[in-house]
Amino acid sequence: MFVLHVALQGCLRGNNVEYGVTADTGGHIRYLMDLVNACEAEETATKIVIATRAFQGYGADYERPFERVSDKISIVRFRTNTADYVTKEDMHAQVETFSAALIDYLRENGLPDVVHAHYADAATVAARVKQELGIPFLFTGHSLGRVKIAAMPDIAGDASMTHRLAAEECALEHASLVIASSRDEAELQYKSYRNYDAGKIRVLPPGSDLAAFQNACANETVDAELGRFLADPQKPVLLAIARPVTKKNLVGLVRAYGKSKALQEAANLVIIAGNRNEIDELEPDLACNLREILHLVDTFDLYGKVAYPKMHHPCDVPAYYAFARDRGGIFVNPALNEPFGLTLLEASAVGLPLIATDSGGPNDIVETCGNGVLIGPRDEDALAAAALKILGCSETWQRYASAGERAITCYDWVRHATRYHGLVRELVDRTQAATIDPAQLLISDIDNTLVGSVPHLHAFGNWRRQQSGLSFGVATGRSFHSAMAILEQQDVPRPEVMITSVGSEIYHLSRNGVSYEYDREWAERIAANWDRAAIEKVLRKVGFLSPQAPLEQRDFKLSYFSDGSPGVVPRLTDLLEKSGLRASVIHSHRRYLDILPLQASKGTAVDYVRRRFGLPENMVFVAGDSGNDIEMLQAIPQSIIVANYSDGLASLPALRHSYIATETHAAGIIEGVLHFRKQAEVACPSAS
Repeated sequence: MFVLHVALQGCLRGNNVEYGVTADTGGHIRYLMDLVNACEAEETATKIVIATRAFQGYGADYERPFERVSDKISIVRFRTNTADYVTKEDMHAQVETFSAALIDYLRENGLPDVVHAHYADAATVAARVKQELGIPFLFTGHSLGRVKIAAMPDIAGDASMTHRLAAEECALEHASLVIASSRDEAELQYKSYRNYDAGKIRVLPPGSDLAAFQNACANETVDAELGRFLADPQKPVLLAIARPVTKKNLVGLVRAYGKSKALQEAANLVIIAGNRNEIDELEPDLACNLREILHLVDTFDLYGKVAYPKMHHPCDVPAYYAFARDRGGIFVNPALNEPFGLTLLEASAVGLPLIATDSGGPNDIVETCGNGVLIGPRDEDALAAAALKILGCSETWQRYASAGERAITCYDWVRHATRYHGLVRELVDRTQAATIDPAQLLISDIDNTLVGSVPHLHAFGNWRRQQSGLSFGVATGRSFHSAMAILEQQDVPRPEVMITSVGSEIYHLSRNGVSYEYDREWAERIAANWDRAAIEKVLRKVGFLSPQAPLEQRDFKLSYFSDGSPGVVPRLTDLLEKSGLRASVIHSHRRYLDILPLQASKGTAVDYVRRRFGLPENMVFVAGDSGNDIEMLQAIPQSIIVANYSDGLASLPALRHSYIATETHAAGIIEGVLHFRKQAEVACPSAS
């Protein structure tokens, strides 16, 4: 398989990338080079080409039309209408000539199976390649214009931002698949775009080569460098490593530190902000932020407390993390928005607790690893308070430090490359498509029903592949992207139907066998009499409820944690009705509470899908394990309760018709389907 990557921004070369040499030479290039290096090991990868701009002024490497990186990987560079280096803000003017050069090159040298575009302008190029040559493309945004505008509203009217937003809309409209780094990116950041299509987006967190960080040790070079700045080098350290661009908010970190005398007494602050000779030689954004950092150091008289080295070598970065860890320090990422956060993974692998922005990828990292605290990036007082709390409790520090080990297994490039190539291969080969005119339909809950036992899940996968007339789907309380992530991680056969967010959203597998299409007819049906804002206002006053995270809230779902007290459902239903509001209240595991439109539930969603497929009730099977499955199990006669059920499902009078499996998890699903099929054969022998 031949994959062509298109990346126009920054100074890109195969080895010894000069990170920070320009504002655009940063994380997206690190991601791209790590991705292609990981994919090179895949047997199905026969050729990997990176297409970028050729330009003068930064050395001969960036003018070379061809660079051989390895046996499978090469870089091709095309000259455009501007000979010099161009920033991402002005890159849109180079797209036309770059596209023409790339298309000519492909016609002469052979067509790729798929194109992967990185950043908005590359997506415009990929869309033109698709139009001219019919090649599908994937898109990775890395960072999004609308998110940047939300963080820095003054740039909303810039002409460059207008071009960027148009390019991002083009990407969402024409890409076959969009690769996002986090649920925050997939579900919150992209949602503000006109062409947002959740079913096209896959959350595929980047991997990270953490071997150099896992056993990192401080060294004399780092000790000596920081010792030049710090009056007491043995104090705990707040460490930040980022380019000094505005969106990284290093200025906000210094200001938070400067405002807190208690934090200054408790810890030093170390900022590794790229490399520089003279500040005046840097790009304006970099220079402006560095000058402001120096100004704040002077304003708050932080001399002897803050270190800000001019130069560092990449091989010393693990030692900077180790310096902070050995002194009981914390890694801080205060970015206004962080698309993912590779430095957070590096810090986690070393064993540093995290304080990170709650905007972007850190949400997923901290949730996965449980190794730190999320704060609003503009809340400087909260940042200082979080740091003091961690520094002031050795048990908290140790718990977060130990939890970081999970990053090593959860964010691995081998795993990423396997999932990535699986998606690309299926997109190119179209190996899976929806069952045409299915004779039967199986819908299963995910957590503790379909997944929970690896051997049973493997057995289910083998069994599913033998069921030619059976259409398979899932119904879950998870969002679409959360559900897809766990299904793909567990290697579950791809569902043809995804009923998500407790039945408030439905997605159908597209003809390409990879992406999904949102069921807008279902959304219109359940929207009747749904007043989300009014319900949220009423429930805000309920003392035994606390809202779940923003990622768990949906257009047709409000999610809370309850205190587990009895009678929660009738009490809330009565409260809403007294306020003139009607909604479905679902409580599961004595903790999770969802408020949905009256017409929305797993049960009504399954019945809607059944009717859409034109199947009678006795040709549908459903399986579940907990309270949020009740309506689904109640609505369908052939319902299966797996042996590891909770919430007393087996004793509920409304579920007497259900089959109680003797096997747990996915094995219980198979057992239940075979039971009902056998029952049908007995009732109607001629059908067999």
